Amino acid sequence: MLVAPSVARAQAAAPTPGISDNSFLLEEAYNQEFGVVQHISALSRFGPSDWIYTFTQEWPVPGPKHQLSVTMPLQGVEGAHGLGDVAINYRYQVRDKNGIACAPRLSLLVPTGSSSKGLSAGGAGLQTNGALSIALGKAAVAHENLGATWIPRARNDAGDRARSLGFNAGQSVIWLARPTFNALVELAWTRVQDVVGPGRTARRDTLYLSPGVRWAYNFASGLQIVPGLAVPIGIGPSKGDTGVFLYLSFEHPFRRAK
Repeated sequence: MLVAPSVARAQAAAPTPGISDNSFLLEEAYNQEFGVVQHISALSRFGPSDWIYTFTQEWPVPGPKHQLSVTMPLQGVEGAHGLGDVAINYRYQVRDKNGIACAPRLSLLVPTGSSSKGLSAGGAGLQTNGALSIALGKAAVAHENLGATWIPRARNDAGDRARSLGFNAGQSVIWLARPTFNALVELAWTRVQDVVGPGRTARRDTLYLSPGVRWAYNFASGLQIVPGLAVPIGIGPSKGDTGVFLYLSFEHPFRRAK
């Protein structure tokens, strides 16, 4: 996200705007500003055959209180590859002042992938996530996430169906080393229920500690490009599982501010 209007006014003399979101494994709690759209690409790779690429587009509708977005994944799992399940997302900006921001999200998960290839949950579902962002002085900001995923009729590659309920939580700290260069570390935990038979599921946990960096290129047109790189390191239930995460964001105005 581009710097909020109040921050932008305070930095009017600065040659370039800073980075105010662009988290990787977690969500920050800043909705898109009026008239600004963001296009986000993210690629995660673990081992020689497991990878996932997501493209997300975020729009204010029409201002920062309400945000709509869509996330479209392409992925590879154990040699199979193709489209995963698309998410249609709505976020409401509950608060964004005095260094504290809060934005809960509700998503509809559409089973556009192939469950027989392991690329889909096999059924429609709902996902919710609460994002809280807190400024830690002028040099750092922290993001907290807590959410759940419910798929009432999930299906595995054998065609068995069962109800699946998952949870996620995370914590990150961003060091604002420079307005256009940040270092960050994220801790992300997920718990999912995999369908293992008719009406039966098995619990699977993942836990990653992910250090990374991000930087920005700003243009006179208002375009801001933010590349990023992180290394998710598996700990606890994911010990020994290390990957690479690549990030690229394009954010630009599409209409004039009021």
